Amino acid sequence: MDEYAIEVSGLTKTFGGKFGRGESHRALGGVDLQVKRGTVHALLGPNGAGKTTTVRVISTLLKPDEGTVTVLGTDALADPAKVRRSIGVSGQYAAVDGNLTGWENLRMVARLYGLKRKAAGARADELINDFRLTDARDRPSRTYSGGMRRRLDLAGSLIARPGVVILDEPTTGLDPRGRREMWALIENLVSTGTSVLLTTQYLEEADALADIITVIDKGVVVAKGTAAELKAASQSTLLTVEVAQGYDRDRLIAVLTEYGSGEPYSHAHSMAWHVPVAHGNASAAAVIQALSETGVIVSDFTVDAPTLDDVFLNLTSTTPDKNEERAA
Repeated sequence: MDEYAIEVSGLTKTFGGKFGRGESHRALGGVDLQVKRGTVHALLGPNGAGKTTTVRVISTLLKPDEGTVTVLGTDALADPAKVRRSIGVSGQYAAVDGNLTGWENLRMVARLYGLKRKAAGARADELINDFRLTDARDRPSRTYSGGMRRRLDLAGSLIARPGVVILDEPTTGLDPRGRREMWALIENLVSTGTSVLLTTQYLEEADALADIITVIDKGVVVAKGTAAELKAASQSTLLTVEVAQGYDRDRLIAVLTEYGSGEPYSHAHSMAWHVPVAHGNASAAAVIQALSETGVIVSDFTVDAPTLDDVFLNLTSTTPDKNEERAA
């Protein structure tokens, strides 16, 4: 048995302008990806990085310009029908019929997969129970909450008991409770031997779920490893300075830029600013002294190991999915 559930090599895709006019756009620029069997592999990147294009190619919904894709030992470009029978896909938006009940949605999908009427009903019953939708099984799915609709959609992708499940931003739009419920379902999938490839722009999600993280930006893989490995590979520690009210923003940014090893940033409405520094406490001392000399009062500061947020900021050209202020 192959070690990898998914193997992607040299994937490229360029989209032309509308109706053949306008500038072309390179969505993928040679993506390599390997997903080990029985693991969660996160494809992490900002909006427009190429995550969805990658999973559309892997799931045979889009042909690449160049490259190879193998899923569970099958060449996805040569035999896409076989790959489709062996994978489950849940997109960014729940693909459920709002006029059907949750149970009817699942039975319909099961029938489309070729299950006989009795077997389709039994599989729908099983998944309704597994995904904690029993109380809502006979309600039209249009009455479901966002989290319930996403659970129903994920359940539908598991009708045929696929060896690989591809989840494209599975928790987008969910509240914190809904996200954690989805995380628990994904962890349960992997415990049964299913291999999961998920795309996300949520750093916490990748950190919590993924065995391996591949960071993609502008259609190119910029880093790969466990969360711990990505953090360890960051050459900087993070300096956080909390400044007093009425500080001179331009002076602050000038000092942080001069002494830091990356771009300063601050969460919206916060008096704390963050910047990666190359020499830990020595750099921090130099920054504090320089700020004092320019009249910026520092009320507190810390020097910490980098978080996945910091790794993301250093590797990509776009801020992660949170409300932040970058130095303009």
